[in-house]
Amino acid sequence: MTDTAAAPIIVWFRKDLRLDDNLALKAAADSGRRVISLYIREPPAPGNGSLGPAQDWWLHHSLVSLQRSLGNLGAELVFRRGSADTVLDEIVRETGAGSIYWNRRHDPGGIALDTVIKRDLKSRGLMVVSFPGQLLHDPMKLVTGAGGPYRVYTPFWRALERMGDPPSTVEAPRRILAPEANPRSERLADWGLLPTAPDWAREFPEIWTPGEAGAATKLEAFIESAIGGYREGRDFPARPSTSLLSPHLALGEISPARIWHATAGLAGHIATDDVVHFRKELAWREFCYHLLFHFPALPENNWNDRFDAFPWENDDDLFDRWTKGMTGYPMVDAGMRQLWRHGWMHNRVRMIVASFLVKHLMIDWRRGEKWFRQTLVDADPASNAANWQWVAGSGADASPFFRIFNPVLQSEKFDPEGRYIRRFVPELSRLDNRYIHRPFAAPTAALEHAGIALGKDYPCPIVDHGVARARALTAYKSIQGE
Repeated sequence: MTDTAAAPIIVWFRKDLRLDDNLALKAAADSGRRVISLYIREPPAPGNGSLGPAQDWWLHHSLVSLQRSLGNLGAELVFRRGSADTVLDEIVRETGAGSIYWNRRHDPGGIALDTVIKRDLKSRGLMVVSFPGQLLHDPMKLVTGAGGPYRVYTPFWRALERMGDPPSTVEAPRRILAPEANPRSERLADWGLLPTAPDWAREFPEIWTPGEAGAATKLEAFIESAIGGYREGRDFPARPSTSLLSPHLALGEISPARIWHATAGLAGHIATDDVVHFRKELAWREFCYHLLFHFPALPENNWNDRFDAFPWENDDDLFDRWTKGMTGYPMVDAGMRQLWRHGWMHNRVRMIVASFLVKHLMIDWRRGEKWFRQTLVDADPASNAANWQWVAGSGADASPFFRIFNPVLQSEKFDPEGRYIRRFVPELSRLDNRYIHRPFAAPTAALEHAGIALGKDYPCPIVDHGVARARALTAYKSIQGE
């Protein structure tokens, strides 16, 4: 039996790569005992929120940042690969640790693993303590009056509001008492998280600074210059009107409570509607996790099983053109190329490209969700699945399937001067505003003046909007029994 009162504490970092508002780390540091900081590279498993290659790039740099921050407090970050239960057993044997602290994760695979690990460790006399902090609310506790899950966002938001502000955040520890001898650590560089040949992430550093400091800088910049006008501006991809915090949230470099509290007291100089709408975006992330918790199959199965009979066509060539941003619809192509270049896409454009894949190309939403998971630096098991099902019409509180975005009208409305398109589809940059949203409708003289030969310099549309819309609605009717 281990003497847990004096033995070192293992703090197991997962998707909480920060010192600030990290309840597990704070409790361990305040205990006065020696602390072993550990990150485990777990093998991919269904439902455990495993990362894609784009987020692997982010993870590498985030771990470097965390390692540096811990080093400033006199601690080291130990890196190990393998199944979590095996690695924790090894560390306990090597160090005599008596306690393991972690912050809870809320993806189905993670919950299942943690449940088993906690039971096994406790059965051997070890203390296991888990803490909240990755969400504003506990999915087990925020339920309807009937005791079930919320299926519609608006009542969920109202219930969240009634709970009041999340608990106060805690500051980062000022000192961590390190063990007399740290356990063996692998080299992060040996994990191969960074792309090499080719380096498809070469433009990521122009946009992103992974790590806790980068998250704090993004939050400060957003509060100072972008939250005012957020309600309207967030829909225009060429404007700097979004927080860009989603990748930092995805790996827990900043807590949602820290962001929530940072927006308090702004009403004096920021419109209340802007603050509320921003908080509603945080709450939508919460709603996605609420859905995933109560419906663990969300990334694989239709929430509305009527869509199980939907007649997807799943044309591989059309899917490939969509992934490469070569559909002939400039807003769709700009979004897909932004995704590849920066590992991120503006939210309004995400809705447009997702609707195009599902409803114009008749390709199963799960293929789109998988592509996003591979290419987004902010890939998130709950948000990815819930948002794709929302667009597809198969999810909880979903956009109706018959709401089919016209990609040209969306482009004209939300990128009226074509600035977003010109940035990511430069071959169209010389087209004037009348035709940049619909080059296929531009007269020959306008195309020649812009140096564009349709079908050569830029593709013709891979599908006609009117024909695609009619086909999608017919397919939808087939599962409605009409």
